[in-house]
Order: sequence, then C-alpha cells, then structure tokens
Amino acid sequence: MSSRTMRGVGIVTLVLAALLGSAYAIGRSLVADMEAQPTGVNSTHYADQPPDTDLSPTPSASPSPSLRGRESGTGADGPYGTMVSTGSSRIALTFDDGPDPQFTPQVLALLRQYRVKATFCVVGENAGSYPDLVQAIVSEGHTLCNHSWNHDVGLGGRSPETIRDDLLRTNEAIRAAVPNARIAYYRQPGGEWTSPVVSIAEDLGMTPLHWAVDPVDWQMPGAAYIVRTVLAETAPGSIVLMHDAGGDRAGTVEALQYLLPELLSRFQLEALPTGTT
Repeated sequence: MSSRTMRGVGIVTLVLAALLGSAYAIGRSLVADMEAQPTGVNSTHYADQPPDTDLSPTPSASPSPSLRGRESGTGADGPYGTMVSTGSSRIALTFDDGPDPQFTPQVLALLRQYRVKATFCVVGENAGSYPDLVQAIVSEGHTLCNHSWNHDVGLGGRSPETIRDDLLRTNEAIRAAVPNARIAYYRQPGGEWTSPVVSIAEDLGMTPLHWAVDPVDWQMPGAAYIVRTVLAETAPGSIVLMHDAGGDRAGTVEALQYLLPELLSRFQLEALPTGTT
C-alpha cells in the first residue's frame, strides 16, 4: 500500500472517530436532559434530595455530641437542644412544606375523619399563596409551625439579620391569613440546625422543633415503607415527621389511611400545644 493510500485511510479513520464521538456526546446530553425533567405533580420540590440506597427502616440515630449544645429541657434532646419529644406518652404527627392545594386538603380530611389533631410546619411563600388552607388548618384545631420562607436548608448558616428577617417574614405571611395566629414552633428545613437559628427562633418566641421518627416520605419510598417505618420506630412521646407538600405526597396520604387507625390503637395523638401567649 502506497504512502498516499495510507494517509488517506488515516484521514478517513480520524473523521469517522470524530463523528462517532460527537454522536455519543449528543446522545448523553439528550439522556441527561430527559432524566432532569421533573416527574412530580407539583412544581415546588422543597424536600427533593438524593435518595438513600438502603431504605430498610432503622432506629433514628441520636445526634452527635457536638450538636447537643445546650442544656435540654423536657423533650429537648435533639440537635442544639431542639425538641424531639412531646414530653408525655402522647405522640405528635407533624407535616412539613405546605400548604399544598392538592395534598394538604387530603391530609386534613383524613385527620378530620379520625379526629386527630396534628402540627403543620408551613413554608411562608406557600402560606402567602394559599391563605385559605392556612385558615383551614387553624379552624380544624391544628397547630402551626414556622418552616422558613422558602425552605432554605442553609438558612442557619446565614447572618443573624437574614435569619431573623426570614422567620419574621414567614410569620407575617401566616398571620396575613390568620390574624393573631399563635406560632409556637420553628422547624429548620432539612434539620440543618445551627446555634444562631435556634437562638433567634427562641428570641421570637418559637420552640425549635425537630423530630424522633423520619420515614423519609420526601423520597417517595411508597406507602408500605412509610407505614412500616413509622410503626417500627414510634414510641411514647415521639414526634413524627411527614410531608403534605414539596413533591408528590400520594404515598404519604395512602400511608395515613392505615397509620391513623393503627396509631390510635396504640397511642394518644396530639397537636403540639401552643400556649396562651
């Protein structure tokens, strides 16, 4: 084979390799775009996080000693002394990230059916968008909890002024719907507590509220897993974390249909008390 022929073959080979590489890159880009498309029914996904590979229920881990920064009062054994227990034999169901026009009414209907009072940790911008649902939560005897303005997981690491403004703005949105509403609790998104956010919440008259049982319903593991985890881990005094917004909560609603009568057969359920001031 002549040197000219060999050069020609080499050029053709290089061109083919370049074309194949470009096609592969385009294909990968298209796949990534398709995977990135949201699959939930709602546009707001506050609680979306990478799913754990192991969804087997395990007892809730105790926070590390470095997170237990204050003397604990009754039920205040969580990170930085946050509240993880009702302080009695009763258990408290809590619902985060709402209100949501699709799932909050379904949760409220089930609670009404079984005559259970719960605690709703509401996001400020959602309270502003759906004031009627905030009104429904209060009118049916449930407790309100501040859950930040827009579910800022990193809020605890921001300046004290930013933290205070966020919490006040959320309270104002809640009270725009329900004037003089008692907002006795604050829950940090993601449980990412810091000393400043705990202190500021307390300065504003709110108890920092953590949890003892987390069935990771925000990962949408299915109703059976949610039921299994809650029943396995709930004990007298437990505060149970669930969600009525932030994504597709159909699994949570389905789980509640079994959980509510089963929990009532084992425990007394309560809305966390709001006090008198």
